[in-house]
Amino acid sequence: MDWGDRQMKKEKLSYVGKSVKRKDALLKVEGQSRYADDYVFEGMLYAAAVRSPKPRIKILGISGAKAEKIPGYVTLVTCKDIQGVKQWPIVLDDYPFLCEKESKFEGETVALVVAETLRAARQAAKLVRIKYKELPFLTDPLKSLEKKSLKIYGSDNVFSRFIIKKGDAKAAMKKADITVKDEFSTNYQVHGYLETQCAIAVPEPGNLMTVHSTTQCPFYVHDAVAAVLGIGYNKVKIIQTVTGGGFGGKEDVPALVASHAAICAVKTNRPVKLVYDRKEDFISMSKRHPSWSSVSYGAKKNGKITSCIIKYVLDGGAYSTLSPIVLWRGAVHAAGPYKIENILIEAYAVATNKVPSGAFRGFGQPQIVFAQESLIDDLSAKLNIDPMDLRLKNVLVPGAKTSTGQKIEASCGLKETLLAVRKKSDWNKKIKNKKSLGEKVRGMGVSAVYYGVGLGAKGKFLDRAGAYVNVFRDASVNVNVGNTEMGQGALTVLSQIAAETLNAPYKNIRVQEVDTSKVSDSGPTVASRTTLMSGNAIIEASAPLRNRIFSMAKSMLLKKGSKSSGAMTAFQGMFSMGGKKVSFNEVVAECWAKRLKMGEQGWHIAPHTTFDDKNGQGNVYSVYSYNANIAEVEVDKETGVIKPIKMTCAYDVGKIVNPALAEGQAEGGILQGMSWALYENLVYKNGKMLNPNFTDYVLANTNDKPEYDIIFVEKFYDRGPYKAKGMGEVPLIGMAGAIGNAVKNACGIRIKKVPLLPEDVWSRLKNKNKEKVK
Repeated sequence: MDWGDRQMKKEKLSYVGKSVKRKDALLKVEGQSRYADDYVFEGMLYAAAVRSPKPRIKILGISGAKAEKIPGYVTLVTCKDIQGVKQWPIVLDDYPFLCEKESKFEGETVALVVAETLRAARQAAKLVRIKYKELPFLTDPLKSLEKKSLKIYGSDNVFSRFIIKKGDAKAAMKKADITVKDEFSTNYQVHGYLETQCAIAVPEPGNLMTVHSTTQCPFYVHDAVAAVLGIGYNKVKIIQTVTGGGFGGKEDVPALVASHAAICAVKTNRPVKLVYDRKEDFISMSKRHPSWSSVSYGAKKNGKITSCIIKYVLDGGAYSTLSPIVLWRGAVHAAGPYKIENILIEAYAVATNKVPSGAFRGFGQPQIVFAQESLIDDLSAKLNIDPMDLRLKNVLVPGAKTSTGQKIEASCGLKETLLAVRKKSDWNKKIKNKKSLGEKVRGMGVSAVYYGVGLGAKGKFLDRAGAYVNVFRDASVNVNVGNTEMGQGALTVLSQIAAETLNAPYKNIRVQEVDTSKVSDSGPTVASRTTLMSGNAIIEASAPLRNRIFSMAKSMLLKKGSKSSGAMTAFQGMFSMGGKKVSFNEVVAECWAKRLKMGEQGWHIAPHTTFDDKNGQGNVYSVYSYNANIAEVEVDKETGVIKPIKMTCAYDVGKIVNPALAEGQAEGGILQGMSWALYENLVYKNGKMLNPNFTDYVLANTNDKPEYDIIFVEKFYDRGPYKAKGMGEVPLIGMAGAIGNAVKNACGIRIKKVPLLPEDVWSRLKNKNKEKVK
């Protein structure tokens, strides 16, 4: 496991740190990549979902009599056709694979129709009649928490709750010289992946099942399919197809889609494809949790923050899915990346009769970071201290302790990221000299972020990763891992790590899409853990291969007449010593001739972490990544429209394995966070989603993108592959907070909900002007 350290210290790196060409670039640009819906199997049928028409119903009966008249109709599938368990195994196991007696949200799958064509399946599904009785329902998470509210989950409608207690926050708040308190809310965010959900279940002789799925978590799919069919794991194989975007939206729910396809395939004994259209993807698949929070900070006159009190509520929707995991991350980060001695955080994920919420890039953090960073700016105004200076005075540095009492070790560059964006954006000058162009005014806002890399203490039982590295006789290298490529560049970064460790030519490396039969359960592809976990697993698998290859290379060089006293160097597929050279391909051929073992497995588990459920204290993550953002925006006071002008963002994510991909991750995350902050407004009325499409649900596009200024501050992490940490989630998290602060700096109003819609800005400005007149 020290190969990365050795190369960082002693050798010039061949591939790590270089912007090598993406492995899948040409395949995607030329349209050669095969996504799930591109696959066709002999005798394949098509399934379509029959969905609940109301927010909550009691199911009295299901009839397919009219559907049967559609040409090509094959069968109707209901919960009675499930041969295994009825509940989807995920966290709390409260979500039924198919409804039996009750449906809890509009759009929930009640049954499935199977037909010879997709058109026939969808036509027949519309004709299936559900006999039902409407039931009372809940849509407001705060009302759901009330003692006298309707109970739709357990005795209190609470899926999960966490408390973080450090010091005496209430007493410290009373003693504080300055206090600020406010309430904030955020709406849903739709994942917006280009490829909708799709799975193909293929039954095979011997009661076997193979599923081809667009997914970022093949092992979740493996769990669900084995459970719903009631068969052993060794009889189920999940193959990840090229995945057209995920962002968390293909973490949990692909398991449900795949299970539905598998039930249909078993009943018909034929391959079955289930693919969603955009509307049903909207109304039934997971979203970023809506949130509500009450946040208070107390500080001394000199700007030292002394206390923080937070109540944080997430709207989990009808079923828990990943809400406990999302809530926990939000809770442990809720106080912000600051040194605060007294903290009290109460966090709840509650049930409503709406689409279940799940993981979305940054899961659980962006909502509360919007609140905390907005209020930190309000605190700076009350203290009459520059917002940047207030943060620099209080941010975490090595040796400081987080809200959970964890001591920050090395690899902490938060202060450096703040200083970097301050200088690069010309903050000191611009913040004092705001531009005004008639009715258009400009402003700047800052946010600071820290992000626990990986699954942390509450998810450590899943925080593992496997790899199998096989060097063929022609010196080509095949790498199997358990974490997925979903557009972020994992195939490329992991290829760089394998090539670096083996000193193989980069072109020789092929990292495959995940096949659950080829590598052990490696947990989910989430939480910015792929580079860290799969990268380390590849290094562990490659280490014994490297020893054999390097030993053989030295032996071959000595036979060529090189002096044994000289040091051998390895660079970009060549081995050199004493003026003699030998290639990786030649060395591998000799290893095969000597019958050396040329395939190895690697297994990596995350370092030990802790969390005390009673007080929320512990070393909750093994390492953190850090980020600072400065947003420059223009506000049109006549219309309320906010135009992002420039985003200056700095990141400490350890060693940058591929600068071009890292910059792409940053730009994509910034735009996605900006889109949530300004445009994305999913509307519910009486339990019904009103805008389940990309016409009425507005996303940022390339015309909306601001100028980007990206900075990397490399604080190496000794336990990371070539000292890397994780980046994928980080760029999105602080964008709403920075933009909200920039709007306030520009025109003096605080918008306390996401998205920051023009009508809200306009209304606040008009009210502000009226108050001035009075």
